[in-house]
Amino acid sequence: LSHELRTPIATIIAAADYLHDNFPAMESKARNELIDEISIASLRLNQQVENLLNMSRLESGFIKAKKDWCDIQELVYTVVNKLQDSTTGHNIEIDIQEGMPLFKMDYGLTEQILRNLVINAVNYTPHGSSIYIKAICEYNSCIITVADNGNGFPEHEIERVFGKFYRLDSATAGGTGLGLSIVKGFTEAQGGTVKLENVPGSGALFTIELPAETSYINALKHE
Repeated sequence: LSHELRTPIATIIAAADYLHDNFPAMESKARNELIDEISIASLRLNQQVENLLNMSRLESGFIKAKKDWCDIQELVYTVVNKLQDSTTGHNIEIDIQEGMPLFKMDYGLTEQILRNLVINAVNYTPHGSSIYIKAICEYNSCIITVADNGNGFPEHEIERVFGKFYRLDSATAGGTGLGLSIVKGFTEAQGGTVKLENVPGSGALFTIELPAETSYINALKHE
C-alpha cells in the first residue's frame, strides 16, 4: 500500500521539479511527455485514495444506497469513456439489452462497481485482450456481467478474490488489492450479489445482480 501511494507521488514531484527548473529550455515534446507523466500519476494516485476512502466508508458502515432512476446504458458508456486512457491496448465490447428499463439504484455505487471490474480485467489480462460488458433486465433485477478472454483465476483462489488487499502475482499493473472487495461491498449495500467464475477457454466472468424497481413503462409490459 505504501508503495502504491509513494510511487505516483514521487513521479509527480520529480516531473514538476524538472519542469520548474528547465521549462524555458525544454522542447515542447519533452514538456508534453512530463505533463503526461504527471497526469497519469495523478489519476493513479486519485484511484488509490478513492479506494482507501471507499473501504473506510464500508468498514464504518457509512455506505447507504441512495436510489434514484438510472439509465444503465448511459452508466456503462460513461464508465468506459472515463477509462479510455486506462484501457488503451484492450478491446472493449458492450452489449446492452434492447429496450432496457430505468432501474432505481444508486448510480454512484454502481458506477464504481463497474469501474473497478473493468480496471481489474485490464490489470489481469494481457495487452490486446478483449473485455465484454453486458447488461440485461431479468424480472426486477439488473444483471451486469464483465468478462474477458484472459487466463481466468486459479480455481483455489476464487473464494479469496473479494478479500481486502488480495492480488494475484500475474497482475500487469500496480494496485492496492481493494478494488474487488469494494465491488462486493457496494453490491451488497444495494441488496445485490456478485459472483466470479471461470469460463473454460474464455477467461473470467463477473456477474453482478442488483434487485431494483424498474420503470413504470417496463412494468406495464409484463402485466
